[in-house]
Amino acid sequence: MLDDREERPGVMFSDQELIGIPHRVVVGERSLREYKLEYQGRRDECSRLLPLTEALAFIAGMINQQQ
Repeated sequence: MLDDREERPGVMFSDQELIGIPHRVVVGERSLREYKLEYQGRRDECSRLLPLTEALAFIAGMINQQQ
């Protein structure tokens, strides 16, 4: 799901929690300057920054673990 509404991030993250989205990937200006993405699984306490070169493989692995 792509949430590109003109809302504060906290509002969008709350909505994502209510819907039950299992994986959150945030593409932000600050992280992109460092060539990274932010990932947080639904049960994770905090998010982690992933290098762009490793992000796709990491996220695919997380999705495959759930199946």
